[in-house]
Amino acid sequence: MASTIVDERDQKFILYEMLNVEDLCKHPRYADFSRETFDMALTEAEKLAKEVIYPCMHEADKEGARLEKDGVHVPKVFHEVYKHYCEGGWLSMSKLPEHGGQGFPGVISTAAGEWFGHHVGFMIYPGLTAGAAHLIEVYGTQKQIDKYVFKMNSGEWGGSMALTETEAGTDTGNLKTKAIRQPDGTFKLQGTKQFITSMDQDLTENIINPVLARIEGDPPGTKGISIFIVPKFLVNDDGSLGRRNDYFVSKIEEKMGIHASATCAAVLGDNNDCYGELLGEERAGMKVMFQMMNEARIGTGMQGFVVGSAAYLHALQYTKERKQGSSLMEMKNPLAPRVPIIEHPDVRRMLLWMKAQVEGMRMLLYYGAYLVDREHILEDEAEKDKCLGLLEVLTPVIKAYCSDIGFRVTETAMQCYGGYGYCAEYPVEQFMRDAKIASIYEGTNGLQSLDLVGRKLGLKNGTYFLSLINEMNATVAKAQKSPALKDLAADVQAAVNALAETAMFFAKCGQEGKFLVPLVNSYPFLMMMGKVVMSWMLLWEADIAKEKLDGLCKEKGIDPADAVKVNALAKDNMDAAFYTGKLAAAKYFIKHILPEVDAAIKSIKSEDISPLDIVDEAFAS
Repeated sequence: MASTIVDERDQKFILYEMLNVEDLCKHPRYADFSRETFDMALTEAEKLAKEVIYPCMHEADKEGARLEKDGVHVPKVFHEVYKHYCEGGWLSMSKLPEHGGQGFPGVISTAAGEWFGHHVGFMIYPGLTAGAAHLIEVYGTQKQIDKYVFKMNSGEWGGSMALTETEAGTDTGNLKTKAIRQPDGTFKLQGTKQFITSMDQDLTENIINPVLARIEGDPPGTKGISIFIVPKFLVNDDGSLGRRNDYFVSKIEEKMGIHASATCAAVLGDNNDCYGELLGEERAGMKVMFQMMNEARIGTGMQGFVVGSAAYLHALQYTKERKQGSSLMEMKNPLAPRVPIIEHPDVRRMLLWMKAQVEGMRMLLYYGAYLVDREHILEDEAEKDKCLGLLEVLTPVIKAYCSDIGFRVTETAMQCYGGYGYCAEYPVEQFMRDAKIASIYEGTNGLQSLDLVGRKLGLKNGTYFLSLINEMNATVAKAQKSPALKDLAADVQAAVNALAETAMFFAKCGQEGKFLVPLVNSYPFLMMMGKVVMSWMLLWEADIAKEKLDGLCKEKGIDPADAVKVNALAKDNMDAAFYTGKLAAAKYFIKHILPEVDAAIKSIKSEDISPLDIVDEAFAS
């Protein structure tokens, strides 16, 4: 039976047939790896997911995290799961060997992470640790790296990201936590933080918290913010643990989903003795934070995709097994045999919608990770900058589109189950609850759209965005040479042109002083751009799949244009079935979802700003 966690065949298709990731091994940075080692790692990831991580999902959700007198306790089962996870080296899979990592390419680490990401309540603990450790790797002193990073990368110590405050929220510049300079160069912090995941837990003996605060006397707003390392237990010079730091968790949140994740409200410096040490330069906290936030935003997009993918695969299996109703040909016969619900038209529509979205998102996320790997090995500075630029422009799309659509996939998967999907005996209701948070944290998706329209489109005078347009144009140009894809390529080209023209329209609005038009329409634009990017990814996939399918047909003496014979081949040949599925997904998305772009453009160009024109009192009387 096929996996209901990850579509392994699609994973390998993207890695080896599209991105040709084994080519990375030609560079000294990855010379110790090969396709064989990549496959071995993914096989081990699959084993851990199926035998350890997935089986405890329901139990951990039911028990949840809890706050007791001695601190936060995670579900009991997590201790054994975490042990297996750390022993496998998964936390530091793509970290540099000199920092205790294994040095795998990020795209392989992403693929391995797809096996684990369905269990958000567990993965949030090692995920935050990895992000906090990387922050110290990049911005910390050598002493700080030696002091903290190795034990974090091994999983011996945990990590968090303590940014949010009750009054500030997304308005980070309004934070109230202050840092008081000490004679020895360290600081004492005072303040409160809220919605901080794993600022306390009993999985690890220590927790290293990057905390945003304002040094006394520094200016208000984001320009006056610094970032500090605040450990749960102070670390002595010999690496042993010292006293308990002066912060405590006042409560953990009761949430809709991810019940196993400890979402903490914390008080720092209640006894005026909360130790912190500066990370990076003073008043550079936002610069440091944005590195972690960008990584977290991509991780959040990954979360939306992975949970959605697992929900789709579960729904697919269910629709093949659940028998209800008769076939279309025998609808009027009450004695006709019951058929699997996958045979019903609307169920097939839902399945194909999910398939297209999931496979496009997988490609987008793997492509983003591959851009980072490429940047690491390229020697030409212009090409390195191009890779980083593409990722800069795509990051808000990855975060917002994948988290919003990932949630919608879980919702559609539940619909395939009917009433059973709403019940806890099937995991899809937990997938749906766990997925929702992804559109909210690490910067709400509305904020991502403002970042895209207000900043990312104009980076380097628009050259990063233009690079993305050029990449899409190149894929379209290649696909247009295929008679079978020419029509789809034309639709995608029209959408790419419309995306570029709408970005220019926003620039024109800015020049004319109509700043509110882009602001009000930033989210519709982001989702419109997401659909264009997805059509690009799926067309790219379809072009390769068509070449491979034609090759299979040639081997069997079948005319690729003979749909009847190709479908017959697909029933007996798994590769043929896979490639025809790729073509179907691309066609469905481009013909049924991509046209929504036209409606978005019509709406945007109306220049209507009703959300701002309506007075507060008119929303409800």
